[in-house]
Amino acid sequence: MPQPLVEALELAVNRLVARSLPGERRAAGVGLGTELAQLRPYEIGDDVRRIDPSATARTGKPHVRLHVPERALTTWVVLDISPSMAFGTERRLKADVAEGVALVFGRLGVRRAGSVGLVTFGAGAPHVLPPRGSKPGLVALRRTLAQGVARDGEHDPHGIAGGLAVISRVAKQPGLVVLVSDFRDQHGWERPLGAARVRHAVLAVEIVDPRESELPAVGHLRLVDPETSAQVEVDTSRRRIRERFAELERERREIVARELRRLRADHVSLSTGGDWLLELGRRLGARR
Repeated sequence: MPQPLVEALELAVNRLVARSLPGERRAAGVGLGTELAQLRPYEIGDDVRRIDPSATARTGKPHVRLHVPERALTTWVVLDISPSMAFGTERRLKADVAEGVALVFGRLGVRRAGSVGLVTFGAGAPHVLPPRGSKPGLVALRRTLAQGVARDGEHDPHGIAGGLAVISRVAKQPGLVVLVSDFRDQHGWERPLGAARVRHAVLAVEIVDPRESELPAVGHLRLVDPETSAQVEVDTSRRRIRERFAELERERREIVARELRRLRADHVSLSTGGDWLLELGRRLGARR
């Protein structure tokens, strides 16, 4: 990732968190920061770089400044690894884009003493990677992402709702929750997402493929649901079928967008056919 893009994305994420989590959120104790916490006499072992010249000159004894540390943010990536993510007809699979988004927010999450945790869902019971900071956090994230998506037929009945339910149990302090999914799961994710939004800043990243919105006229097709193995045969040469397919998909995506707006969760849609990283930067940067 180019450094200017990293800095632009970090600024956009900071704005999102500040807007979603208003109020004073200080860390406990003292450390590096901008706000003065304490001015006291120098003690052996103190960092000499913290000696305050003005107080030292005024009192005649060395004094050091201690500051209130900036609050370290915990970023939780809630990642869909269901079989439907292993689909793509353009430059990459949906799972590729999702993995890239997870790595982007992982890298942003460990900046400035932050930490990143991961919850994967869609392949049996959700898997939790506890938050870690710095290099260990990124290494653990990459190792988990390298395991890929679930096999065909490995259906998770809880879906998005199950992944978000984990967040309500393990994420006790306010932070940033990044939900990355294709939102093909239509079963009851609204309530747990709303519960997460009460405590955390929530960003929903929807991954789509152009072929999901438009059915090509290629004659008879037999389609298989990778999660349930259900099959359907369709004659794509019929114009009415293609129009109805596009209409249903448009309605589905409108429902997802409407529910996310109602829950006041930020929403970004990324396609497998474009420059998803550039689009992510544009969409986040447009939110003030």
